This record gives sequence, structure tokens and C-alpha cells, in this order.
Amino acid sequence: MLVGYSLEIALKGMMLMDLGIDAYKEVEKKKKHHRLHELADFVPGMSTKDEAILRCLTYFVYWAGRYPDPGQGKEKETDEIFNISEKHRISAKDLFDLAGRLMAHAKTVAAKYS
Repeated sequence: MLVGYSLEIALKGMMLMDLGIDAYKEVEKKKKHHRLHELADFVPGMSTKDEAILRCLTYFVYWAGRYPDPGQGKEKETDEIFNISEKHRISAKDLFDLAGRLMAHAKTVAAKYS
């Protein structure tokens, strides 16, 4: 959950730096959510497995921390975490490797302005 929160803030911060305040305000209207796999769509080199990892993290960002349950009618969505994880064979190492690569991209974004 905390990794997901951190990546959400970092991705939104990178978009803000890259686009500038005025352009970000327009984009933010569409990106006012916590779907990490969509927030990371500007990061180059994202694989299908990377997107799957971010989809799994999104579940934790939405209901494991902010909301104590997935919501009425969404209970079966919790199975999706396990299905995605099994299908893509996601491990903690994969998660932290992806987090490192996303954070490294922040250096690329920041380098444009130094």
C-alpha cells in the first residue's frame, strides 16, 4: 500500500514537472484517480508485467488503505489481485525493481530542467 501511495505521488509529480502547472491542471482533471497503470503511461519501456504490477498495487491504493473494503458489488474484484499475480508470476522483487525504475525516470524528467 505504501509503495503504491509513493508511486502515485511520484508519478503525478513527474507529470507536473514535465507538463508545467497550467498544462498539468488540464491533465489532472482526467487523471484525478489512483490507477497507477494509467498514471504511468508516459514512462517509456513499460512492459505488460509492469502494467500488471501497477494494476495489483492499484487495488491496495484504493481499498486497502483509503477504504477498508472494496465496496458493495466489488468483492469479487479482490480475486483479480491473485489472478494477475499468478498469471504474471509477480514477486516482491519484481515490485521493487519496477518501483526503482519508475523513480529513476524522475531523474530523467528532472534533468530536462537543470
